Amino acid sequence: MFAAYFDFPGGPENLYMKEVMKPNPGEGEVLVKVSASALNRADLLQRRGKYPPPKGASDILGLEAAGSVAGLGPGCSGRWRIGDAVMALLPGGGQAQFVTVPEGLLMPIPKDMTFIQAAAIPEAWLTAFQLLHFVGKVQEGETVLIHAGASGVGMAAIQLVRLAKAIPIVTAGTQEKLEATANAGAAAGFNYKNEDFSEKVLEFTQGSGVDIILDCVGASYWEKNLNCLSTDGRWIIYGLLSGGEVHGDLLTRLISKRASIHTSLLRSRDKEAS
Repeated sequence: MFAAYFDFPGGPENLYMKEVMKPNPGEGEVLVKVSASALNRADLLQRRGKYPPPKGASDILGLEAAGSVAGLGPGCSGRWRIGDAVMALLPGGGQAQFVTVPEGLLMPIPKDMTFIQAAAIPEAWLTAFQLLHFVGKVQEGETVLIHAGASGVGMAAIQLVRLAKAIPIVTAGTQEKLEATANAGAAAGFNYKNEDFSEKVLEFTQGSGVDIILDCVGASYWEKNLNCLSTDGRWIIYGLLSGGEVHGDLLTRLISKRASIHTSLLRSRDKEAS
């Protein structure tokens, strides 16, 4: 089979199509013939040598894919049949003609959804879902600040917050992105490039601050995040686009609000925890 491959870290010019061995499904695994795969920031970081795949994962790019069941490994429960249309969350390997997936990480594709649409769901939507519900335990009526609101995770989070009957507000870097988030359901949006989002958040919440922050930025936002986080608020960090080194009295300010910091990564979870 062919797969998108690179031999040395670097830019997209290092990518090429390489003929590699077709995987065989192991115990409890399903072989999927890939029709579409999505591109995530993690793929870009891996290609640049800054985000190695977890131990035991394929070194082929691709954290999600959609296609059809092409084979069943021993021990499969019988839920899936050859030809079933499925989408999958992956630790890697999605940008290839075939990929093996533990059967529990497969999801059926709705009949009115294309493979291309389905391939963009697992990583972004499951990341957003677990951040909001498993980690943040979002409650009805709470206000959630979503950084990078126009990203894949951000757009999913906006809609999931609405489904939870909570209030999503976002940051983004352009007016076009803010308009896209508003169309997705954001109650308010702030351009972090030309305004202090923490002050705007406090205005929007009438001084109380937000209950949850979904943060993929990290170090450069810590002071503003704490400024607009409510008492007993939950600050959830799932990315470090600006780095992880904090300079300042973070813990004193965190304690003063009885706030909590949670961290989460989806890719590094083992199969049982996924």
